Amino acid sequence: MTTASTPADVARTGQVRATDGASRTGTALHYLRYVAGKLGGAAVSLLAVLVTSFFLFRIIPGDPVKAMTHGIPTSAEQLATLRRQFGLDLPLWQQFAEYCTKALSGDLGTSYQFHAPVGELIAQKLPATLLLTGVAVLVYSALGLWLGTRSAWNHGGLGDRVNTGLALTLWSVPSFWLGLLLIIIFSVGVGPIPGLFPTGGMQSGTGETGFAYALDVAHHLVLPVVTLVAVGYAQTLLVMRSSLLDEMGSDYLTTARAKGLRDDVVRRRHAVPNALLPTVTMVFINLGHVAAGSILVETVFSWPGLGGLFYQALSVPDLPLVQGLFVVFAGAMILMNLIADLLYPLLDPRVGR
Repeated sequence: MTTASTPADVARTGQVRATDGASRTGTALHYLRYVAGKLGGAAVSLLAVLVTSFFLFRIIPGDPVKAMTHGIPTSAEQLATLRRQFGLDLPLWQQFAEYCTKALSGDLGTSYQFHAPVGELIAQKLPATLLLTGVAVLVYSALGLWLGTRSAWNHGGLGDRVNTGLALTLWSVPSFWLGLLLIIIFSVGVGPIPGLFPTGGMQSGTGETGFAYALDVAHHLVLPVVTLVAVGYAQTLLVMRSSLLDEMGSDYLTTARAKGLRDDVVRRRHAVPNALLPTVTMVFINLGHVAAGSILVETVFSWPGLGGLFYQALSVPDLPLVQGLFVVFAGAMILMNLIADLLYPLLDPRVGR
């Protein structure tokens, strides 16, 4: 038997639907304003990077023209011609205006030492950097999240003390020093330990193809990845551990346990998701480092990526190349931070209101 709806019931139903619709519209408008603010902040940051990249590297001691002609008999007229060719004879404000105009149109200039467009040089070296740092970031982010969760959930225990102590120790170790140590032990060999891995480079250069080539690259990848993981996982572990410890005294976890949920379920479904916000920022910052690579580690292992290219450019200094690389590195960080900011309201609806 059905009950007929009264006019009052119909009116209340309409009011509820109107309220729900207005609530969803208001939430969408809040999110759009939040997105617009973050996009504006990212644009301002990118402009600041352009300004910084131009003036920062011009205070580096050294004359690019004299550095490139070092050891080559060069007259004053030839030096002047080279400066005019590179635009170094123009007033600083004019150089800056030309640089900004080209950069905003996607032209990062031409390298002094390689005589090639900076964009092409970056595109050539980028895959090697993405391979090295991409693998390392995925490994140490996953390792840091897992160990950080375990350490916090069993804080004060032997595992927590060992993990935290090891993480703090490795975090304080310079990456180049650790890389050199690994080369000495596992490439050169010490005592009964034979040299198992190559000292540097990305491949042996013996003409392998297919699966043999992939194995050769993986063999060269082991030591630099281990170096980056050993130094990098500690930060993710410590941030995740701290965030989860803050959540462990919350009432909602006590309520979940009172319902009879297993400890593993309470941790996985309730505590960890609420502790992820600070770690999400850390993971996306690490992803921003994928494009930047690791200058020290790539240099130590002679890895043919953007980090090694940046080191070469600084030694001249090759101003267009260091400026272009700086913009790419900083732009990757800005983009990853922007993505993390845009994900926050989806993970926690309170953010952005």
